[in-house]
Amino acid sequence: MSAASAATPAPRAPRTPGRIHRAWFVAVVTFVTIIGAAAFASLPGLLIDPLHTEFDWSRGTIGFAVSVNLALYGLTAPFAAALMDRFGIRRVVAVALTVISVGSVLTVWMTAAWQLVLYWGILVGLGSGSMALAFAATVTNRWFVARRGLVTGILTAAGASGQLVFLPLLSWLVENHGWRPAAITVSLAALAVVPFVWLLLRDHPADVGLAAYGAEEFVAKPAPVPGAARRAVSVLLSAARTGPFWLLAGTFAICGASTNGLVKTHFVPAAHDHGMQITAAASLLAVIGVFDVVGTIASGWFTDRFEARRLLAVYYALRGVSLLFLPMLLAPSVHPPMVFFIVFYGLDWVATVPPTIALCREHYGEDSAIVFGWVLASHQVGAAVVAFAGGLARDVFGSYDVVWYASGALCAAAALMALIIRSTPGPKAAALA
Repeated sequence: MSAASAATPAPRAPRTPGRIHRAWFVAVVTFVTIIGAAAFASLPGLLIDPLHTEFDWSRGTIGFAVSVNLALYGLTAPFAAALMDRFGIRRVVAVALTVISVGSVLTVWMTAAWQLVLYWGILVGLGSGSMALAFAATVTNRWFVARRGLVTGILTAAGASGQLVFLPLLSWLVENHGWRPAAITVSLAALAVVPFVWLLLRDHPADVGLAAYGAEEFVAKPAPVPGAARRAVSVLLSAARTGPFWLLAGTFAICGASTNGLVKTHFVPAAHDHGMQITAAASLLAVIGVFDVVGTIASGWFTDRFEARRLLAVYYALRGVSLLFLPMLLAPSVHPPMVFFIVFYGLDWVATVPPTIALCREHYGEDSAIVFGWVLASHQVGAAVVAFAGGLARDVFGSYDVVWYASGALCAAAALMALIIRSTPGPKAAALA
């Protein structure tokens, strides 16, 4: 595309009204990329038992590697948008996928626990963190003016869809061929998406001479914004002086602890402890991903109509009750009460996200997106702590029961914390309004 074409004025942007706007192709590429990324997010829970059996590493040691992965995923996320502004979406995502692929394939030759921490914890953690929610949000904000809510919902659902696609396959590979073919599959899935991203993804509509989808005017590609990372830190320091931030960060840390850190990491080995086949347990975890999509959409609808803090309290209370019942439901086979738990828990999995974003927006105005990035980081830190603590508890007590009960109690605390968040905007949000 020539420089002259790139400078085409607004009336020529929708030059082919009968054809599909390029933004939808970019959304498809992003969707496929996130699905590919779900492969490496699905694997850690399937590796605990095989690595424990082969290397005699404690579950606490394996859980520590997973916790490093989850923590880096969260702590890298607030800076991912800054990286994309500095180097472009395409470069950051391509490098991130390559790092993930390298980290995953190197585990095939590891012989010591520190290598698991380096390869899976650090390399895959940094790579996946660079492709966190900032990837979907940046694509949506740049390429779409109309249908942003729809596109955001679809791209958020991509993670759950990828979990559904890969979990049964990876669990079958682990159970029938060992964990190494599963790790290689994850590596190849990440690597296969790289040329797809490089050839088809573009950083900005102006790169192909278009206006964003739904925009009335052509907008030139902006220059990289300097100091984006510095702003992320300054917003954190400002928000940290307010009470709502710590309550939101605390509740979301418990959210991460009771989902990614606990169920995604330890549900499969816990079910296997009770005699359930790994493939069956992984399939149940995949079904959670299906109902996760339904629950998230419904929660967004509720958030538009009901007070966000009360919704959060209800979600955490219901999640806590369900986790208290889980130890009684684990059995060698899948039975109706377990199916009910999977459906119920799946509906609640990320239902907390829309009201949490709404409360960030209410209290922090124009800084709300960055504040939510740091709240998301607390989510992953909470997940990291429980990923490690869960494995350690299994080593000490011989079962996961105490972990389920403790998580139920934490969810009850989160429900109370949500109610404490004041329902009226803080001074900053009021000033912005």
